[in-house]
Amino acid sequence: MVVSRILLSASCVILASVSCQTPSATSSNSSASAQKSSAPTIGKLEDFQAAAKEHGVILGLAKLDWTASAIGPEVDRILARADASLNSIGKQMPEYASFSSSIVDIEGTVYPVVSILNQLWLMKETRVEDDVRAACNVEVQKIDAWMVAVSYRQDLYDICRAFADRYHKGECEPLLGEDLKLFEDTMRDYRRSGFDLDASTREEVAALQNKLNGITNQFDTNITEAAVSLFFTTEELEGLPDSFLHGSKQDDGTHEVRVTVTSDFSAVMSNARNASVRKKTNIARYTVAMEENGPLLNQMVQVRAEIAHKLGYANWADYKIEPKMAGTGAQAIAFCEDLVAGLEPKFREEVATLTRIKAAETGDPAAEILWWDYNYYTNKLMKNEYGVDPEALRRYFKLDDVIAGMFDVYQGIFDLEFHRIEPPYQWIDDLELYVVTDASTGEPLGCFYLDLFPRPGKYNHFAQFDVIGGRQLSDGSYRRPVAALVCNFTPGVGDEPALMSHGEVETIFHEFGHAMHTVLTRAGYSQFAGGAVPRDFVEAPSQMFESWVWDVEVLQGFAADYEDPSKKIPAELISQMKAAELATAALAYRRQMGLALADLRMHVSDVADAGAVCNATNSETLFPVPAGTNFAAYWGHLTGYDAGYYGYGWADSIAADLATAFENAPDRFLDAEVGMRLRKEIYEVGGSRPVKDSVYHFLGRDSDNRAFLRQLGIGEE
Repeated sequence: MVVSRILLSASCVILASVSCQTPSATSSNSSASAQKSSAPTIGKLEDFQAAAKEHGVILGLAKLDWTASAIGPEVDRILARADASLNSIGKQMPEYASFSSSIVDIEGTVYPVVSILNQLWLMKETRVEDDVRAACNVEVQKIDAWMVAVSYRQDLYDICRAFADRYHKGECEPLLGEDLKLFEDTMRDYRRSGFDLDASTREEVAALQNKLNGITNQFDTNITEAAVSLFFTTEELEGLPDSFLHGSKQDDGTHEVRVTVTSDFSAVMSNARNASVRKKTNIARYTVAMEENGPLLNQMVQVRAEIAHKLGYANWADYKIEPKMAGTGAQAIAFCEDLVAGLEPKFREEVATLTRIKAAETGDPAAEILWWDYNYYTNKLMKNEYGVDPEALRRYFKLDDVIAGMFDVYQGIFDLEFHRIEPPYQWIDDLELYVVTDASTGEPLGCFYLDLFPRPGKYNHFAQFDVIGGRQLSDGSYRRPVAALVCNFTPGVGDEPALMSHGEVETIFHEFGHAMHTVLTRAGYSQFAGGAVPRDFVEAPSQMFESWVWDVEVLQGFAADYEDPSKKIPAELISQMKAAELATAALAYRRQMGLALADLRMHVSDVADAGAVCNATNSETLFPVPAGTNFAAYWGHLTGYDAGYYGYGWADSIAADLATAFENAPDRFLDAEVGMRLRKEIYEVGGSRPVKDSVYHFLGRDSDNRAFLRQLGIGEE
């Protein structure tokens, strides 16, 4: 997932990772596994400033140590400066307005505001001080309102319209490439804001946008601030690994299950033998923030529908999806429903297999798989029929080794070096910070933070946050980006180091892909930098990297028994893992499509109870959702990926196709030549050209879904 804010075409991005070690994988000279080790010592940002100057780039960090009382005045200062600049732009004589004095200057003026907004979002989700998070929350709402006001400023539109009219009459030099795309996207977004409507309607839409911003901000805050725990006896948690039991044990002998911490929740749902414990934990998770966020969600979808109608769209989904690859809500729904139908035969077979396992364990020949059963019995299937124990696999995935191995992979295929440096400010003691440089030229490309472990008040999932976006400045220099990966891995307990599940290894490879998308950008305008691409494409470049953690050569480069590093993860075990994954692929993807359809359905018609729509849709595509719950009330994607969750599946189809370029390369997933093509044609380009063109330049052909269907076990070999 990605979290960032951009004027007129807002998009979302988030990230996290860990320490570097020496490379362990080997292969031929052309292979990316001629990998670069991280520097053994911790340096300082100043060590890279001379190289930055030599390459004409600005390498710097954002101020993230604000006190609660200082945040508001700083935001006011930035907004005042931006207002003064925008006022000047709006006062110029329309007949002399140029592309540079109108559209480019507006984009450049808003850039510092977007930067402080991104930084406030990061602090809001990571700072440990309650008053700082609260102050950030207030200022985020202030900037959101300012952004809406800027989007609806008549004087700025008039200047841009004046240039557009002259341009279309042939009175200006033709725009090319990224300039042309910025021009076309800006005028499109003005149309989407209602500038072809009367002034009173636009005022109503602006007011509704501000109302929506307030609702979504409160919805997000309620999710972040939620903290729910259950307590069970050791006997009730039969089946949970010893490491979990040891780390969760309380003074009274019970064990705390932090329902709002994903790793705790997943551990119980996958391992607890006691069905009533699984049910209780499931219901607790699906009722988090329900009382507060259920009504807010209903308001949210209703206000969105009202905005869409006033702007002339049939529904919010059509409005949101118009600039994306899918184009319309109907096309997105068709994609999801077709996939649900295509998966039906395999899904029924998989459910029958899990039902057989449950009947054997419970002695009930009429057993049925319930919502709180499918993860548990999927786990049983993996253990008993494929010899894959997800908990036992953890011993091969020591967190430090995984991150070191991941760094080696990314450094190798992208020709990069990561250098750990001392953070000027640490919002948490174990925070890590790295500078990324081009291995061949030494050019500093940006920085990324790693914030790896859960704590109260922190963002509770996994994501990459933009901190500073890339942009070419007016003096010709380039501001290099900064990203932050925010994760929630289970820390080590006692003498046992932090160990990861294979699913978490997939997650970190995925999220780090978002970070590299941010850091490697060469886009001239911040509006196109990094992950500023259509929402139904943004996940593809990072989802592609999930394929790396199923490859024998890649895994054996870092996955080893943490107690005996000479014991690499066996190749035959990786084959069994692949078979087990395929055995429940339909279950996993029906879950994804249930979420995607729920999101779309609550945004394609007037909905009074969005939670009911979500529950009904997921009951239709998977299993009956527990009664009295409202999963959607705790579903943070609804305030950034609204009418867009289908994009994970859409992007998965593209990602599977992108990965074939590596699968067919001489050095497969470690092939440096293909890696550099990926860097140049997709990662560096960002949204500065149509993403279909970028995919074509990388693959040498248009994308298709054949690899994706094979991945799900329903396509032709």
